[in-house]
Amino acid sequence: MIETRKIPGRLALALACSGLILQIADAAEDDSAIEEARPRIGLVLGGGGARGAAHVGVLKELERLHIPVDAIAGTSMGAIVGGLYATGVTADELEHLVKTIDWTGTLSDKPDRKDLSFRRKQDEREFPINFELGIRDGDLLLPKGVIQGQKLDLLLRELTLSASHIENFDDLPIPFRAIASDIVAGEAVVLDSGDLTQSIRASMTVPGVFSPARVNGRLLVDGGIVGNLPVDVMKTMGVDIIIAVDVEFPLYKSDELESVLTISEQMLTIVIRKETLRQIEKLGDEDVLIRPKLGVYASSNFADIADTVEPGRQAVLEKEQSLRKLSLSADDWETHLAERKRLPKDDAKLAFVRVVHDGQLASRVFDSRLSVRAGDPIDHAVLAQNANRMYGLRLYEHVGYRLVKENGATGVEYQATAKSWGPNFLQFGISLEDDFEGTTSFNLAARLTKAGLNRLGAEWRTDLQLGTDPTLRSEFYQPLSFDSRWFFAPRLVAGQSNLNVFTGNDTVARYRVSQGDVGFDIGRELGTIGEFRIGAFRGAGSARVKVGDPVLTGLEFETGGIFARLRVDSTDNSRFPRSGMLGDIVWNLSRPGLGADYKFDTVEGDFSQTFSRGKSSVQLGLRYATTLSSDNTVQDFFPLGGFLNLSGLEGGEISGPHAALARVIYYRQVGDTTGDLFETPIYLGMSAEAGNVWQTRSAIDFDSMRINGSIFAGIDSYFGPVFFAAGFAEHGETNFYLFIGTIPR
Repeated sequence: MIETRKIPGRLALALACSGLILQIADAAEDDSAIEEARPRIGLVLGGGGARGAAHVGVLKELERLHIPVDAIAGTSMGAIVGGLYATGVTADELEHLVKTIDWTGTLSDKPDRKDLSFRRKQDEREFPINFELGIRDGDLLLPKGVIQGQKLDLLLRELTLSASHIENFDDLPIPFRAIASDIVAGEAVVLDSGDLTQSIRASMTVPGVFSPARVNGRLLVDGGIVGNLPVDVMKTMGVDIIIAVDVEFPLYKSDELESVLTISEQMLTIVIRKETLRQIEKLGDEDVLIRPKLGVYASSNFADIADTVEPGRQAVLEKEQSLRKLSLSADDWETHLAERKRLPKDDAKLAFVRVVHDGQLASRVFDSRLSVRAGDPIDHAVLAQNANRMYGLRLYEHVGYRLVKENGATGVEYQATAKSWGPNFLQFGISLEDDFEGTTSFNLAARLTKAGLNRLGAEWRTDLQLGTDPTLRSEFYQPLSFDSRWFFAPRLVAGQSNLNVFTGNDTVARYRVSQGDVGFDIGRELGTIGEFRIGAFRGAGSARVKVGDPVLTGLEFETGGIFARLRVDSTDNSRFPRSGMLGDIVWNLSRPGLGADYKFDTVEGDFSQTFSRGKSSVQLGLRYATTLSSDNTVQDFFPLGGFLNLSGLEGGEISGPHAALARVIYYRQVGDTTGDLFETPIYLGMSAEAGNVWQTRSAIDFDSMRINGSIFAGIDSYFGPVFFAAGFAEHGETNFYLFIGTIPR
């Protein structure tokens, strides 16, 4: 007989729990066995500029085949695609980004004009050549790259904002490595921790195009120089099978090497290709090499970047048989996706806001341009807007931000890096107006700005212009507060210009007017859109007959008085605006008590407003100038004539003490340059103009208005706007123009 005993309740419960634990452990072992049975897959994404968008097509097809990615290593564009995918962005979302990003705007440093200070707007309008030199200790300095990466950095920051708290890239949903090159040591640098945005940016910094990125004290550039297809890096990440995607530009054939440019490209491709082939040799029998058929699609062709996605997808289809063995079942795939879900958004409030910079300005100058405050929510659009407003000072080559955690709280730190070619800057301008009938005006100009002279942001600006209208102008600008609202500005101006004098419709003489003034202004900035000044001036000059009746005599004159001036510029583009207003109104009071020969006032106003729809723009303009109390001061006459200023007449053909002009200008952009880094925008347009000059105010009436017009082609060139135009007047006068420089007002 077998004896049985009743087990006590507590013991029974303990045994039951033990059994449950054993079952759970067994199940875990089963799952672990499944994980061990599945090989770990590493994805290597090579560099190739715009060609690298083919990686998105590869990822789309890998997702369709339910092939998991357990680790990613990328170079250049491969680092962008791979880094974003590692944070949890899906292939479909990546495709949407590729198609919708304004690549032309992103791959440039030109800030939105609304973020520029008014003085920087003046620089851009008056000196349109998009090139700046630095001067330090008598040496001329060049920027370290054509592009400093301001907008690109902010875009990458937005796309990786959810990973801002991650230091170790192994902690991302998919472990990630970015490959860069140390331009000093000439060796590869594997970025596996730190700031993800900064690491991706460093990996794609094409030397000469982008300014090098400084990471942990090292000067880094594009990883493609030393490791464009980082197979060896992936082998250190504990994977079993590697899928490598090579999107390098192919070698030219002999009949395609037709220029210095193609030969230079071939030399660079050979250097990069040699290392890539060495990396490909490291692939094992089980590894898969994918080469999308991109032909000679240019690395810089961001205009058609979306066209590379499909070749990437097709390249995976060609390898589908080899890849199928890596596919997961539908259930396992869903489990895999759930485990690598996107990083959560940080919903914390900003605990602090600070600015770190290496320039001369006081921190309070930056604070005055910041709208974000501690306690605000974390919003990339707001954080980026504040970075751009500081960048709009144009004293820093880069202004970015990053989220930092201190004592368990999240704050934002703005980092402003002073221009390495500063602190004194040279800008250049060129202007040419030729009517192909012997009348030519040509000027070369340069502006030297000595910036950051003190903590308030004082600067000394000197302009020198040589040519038809030689000019020397110098101004010391001293803000009176940290927010730069009030300022004073002593100045001096000296120059020469031509002025036509006429009787009726006949030009009777052309004078050469020479004049110099010194003045002292007090003013206030009106945010970023304008400026108001009042000031006193004193000067002297002469007007000599250059062309005309020898009986006519020259004259000497002295000037002195006070003035008030209001200027406004809210246009979105200084060359071919699509919106905004441009305004300038000046009131000069000349008084003998202040040194002038005569008592008289002049008032001049010039306004334009631009509206756009689609690619078409219409600009309405009005100019009026009048002299009060005197009609005989030749040196203060207002000229008209020339392109868009009564286009059927020669430049400055008519002048007088009273002038008025109204005009309507229509222009339309031809072609689509969205995303193309090198294509030059072209515009076709026409104008209708009505205006005249009068010797007396009582003679002003609509019946005496001259009707003119023009048709033109405009190019938004590196040197500024370029126009080829034909002007017409109502009595049959015609003029043809080549015009380069600031758009006439």
